Amino acid sequence: MNLQVVRERYAQCSVELIFGIIFLAGCIFRCILPNFKLLHHDEAIHAWFSYELLTKGVYQYDPMYHGPLLYYLTAGAFRIFGDSDLIVRILPALFGSAIILLLYGIHKTGWLSKNHAIWAALFFAFSPDMVYFSRFLRHDIFQLFFTILLLFAILAYIEWKRPGYAYLAGFAAACGMCLKEDMPVAILIFGLFFMVLICLHRIQLPKSWKRDITGAVFIAAGIGFLFYTSFLNHPQMFWDAPFKALEHWTSMHTQCRLCGPPYWYLAMFLLYEIPLVILAIFGTWQWGVKDRGVRHFRAGDDAPERGDARTSAFMGLMVFWTVATLIFYGWVGEKVPWLLIHQLFPVILLASYRVEGKKIIAGVITLLFLLGMTMHVCFTPTDINEPIVQVQNSEDMRDVMALIDSARTVVVASDSYWPLPWYYRGGRWDKILFYGKKVNPDVWSGKEPDVIITHDTDSYDSLPGYEKKPYHLSYWFSLYDNQNRALEWYFLRDGKMGTVNLDVFVRSNKSESIV
Repeated sequence: MNLQVVRERYAQCSVELIFGIIFLAGCIFRCILPNFKLLHHDEAIHAWFSYELLTKGVYQYDPMYHGPLLYYLTAGAFRIFGDSDLIVRILPALFGSAIILLLYGIHKTGWLSKNHAIWAALFFAFSPDMVYFSRFLRHDIFQLFFTILLLFAILAYIEWKRPGYAYLAGFAAACGMCLKEDMPVAILIFGLFFMVLICLHRIQLPKSWKRDITGAVFIAAGIGFLFYTSFLNHPQMFWDAPFKALEHWTSMHTQCRLCGPPYWYLAMFLLYEIPLVILAIFGTWQWGVKDRGVRHFRAGDDAPERGDARTSAFMGLMVFWTVATLIFYGWVGEKVPWLLIHQLFPVILLASYRVEGKKIIAGVITLLFLLGMTMHVCFTPTDINEPIVQVQNSEDMRDVMALIDSARTVVVASDSYWPLPWYYRGGRWDKILFYGKKVNPDVWSGKEPDVIITHDTDSYDSLPGYEKKPYHLSYWFSLYDNQNRALEWYFLRDGKMGTVNLDVFVRSNKSESIV
């Protein structure tokens, strides 16, 4: 089959069919083997909080653990389908996959061409960062979904002038605000950009815009009030939450708890998305200079075609969004890999601009690179030496939990113990004697624990009648241990990892019975 035949068949395919295929492929990558890796430290905490909300009705906003919507969504899913690792991973996977459908929705507004939307959907579907954090119970993939839903609602309201889209924008903004404290950044970016377009008379709002926007604000305020007050259980929290969030994250920024240089996220782009970065730079030049997109943006109604004007405005938004988020997240003291997806999304839209002609070859190479990197970071069966994992629970913990499962009584004498509360929630925790730190063995005298777990830096040299064995609790990419072999590590992804280790003491006769 020659290239001309492929082009003809592609042209004959409906955009709905193509998006359906991309959505299914993206959904499979996000949903397949959801329990392939143990829950991350943060995932286990979020799942456990959701379980506590479900079983005890206990929840109060704490900015350390971000907004309430994640816990209510997860607890609701637990209520319907049961509390399990499967639901913990499927929920973010579905929200991540649904962003592909939102790209189709943006295409239908006329602000994104068919070819542009399809390549953006392909890059999003197989991006290693987007796939990895769609298989991850953190707030960010949910927040990104509502950010893109907000963008779609704004564009739909501009095009179709229906108040329902203004109300949808209020709903999306509120849900994003109920997830993460950095959602105002996206709202501010969109608000500033579209206000400029209005002031320059590039877009027109309907005569009912004041009423529609007022309605959207009331909807947003109502949703925020319900969730931040824990459905009226803590009414004062609606007023206190903004100040608590600002105080907490200002202190975190000052402490530089997970610090990194301003270019930290650029380095992450080069590790996992380098072809997209190259295409995004080229696409920006192609739009702004070669296709005179900047001139069309400035020309407004003088642009030769309305489609060009909308394309120029949309690409202008993507450039502004990319630059603004790179500056903001580069400045913020906390450097964590999941924040990359908020910067990556507009980069994907820049990279997918006019992928046609010979540029299709670059697009295919990019897809192959993204696919290979996704397979590596998401489906390598062992612990991986990658910054994307931040501090991931080690697969060694499966062996530790097998020992716990076969024991009648277990002592945990360590302050490093997550994800155990999630995996032994409810009645399964009854067999565990938790002390939170190293204690005198006389404390559990007469209880005859089969397994004793301690942190290796605060442990016992030996315990009579027990065999001692070390296990990794969690691990992370160690820049210190790999900085002198950066190029070699980039291609081999090997080397020493930083670890938190446990000493596990197994009663001698118990060890023999396991063997």
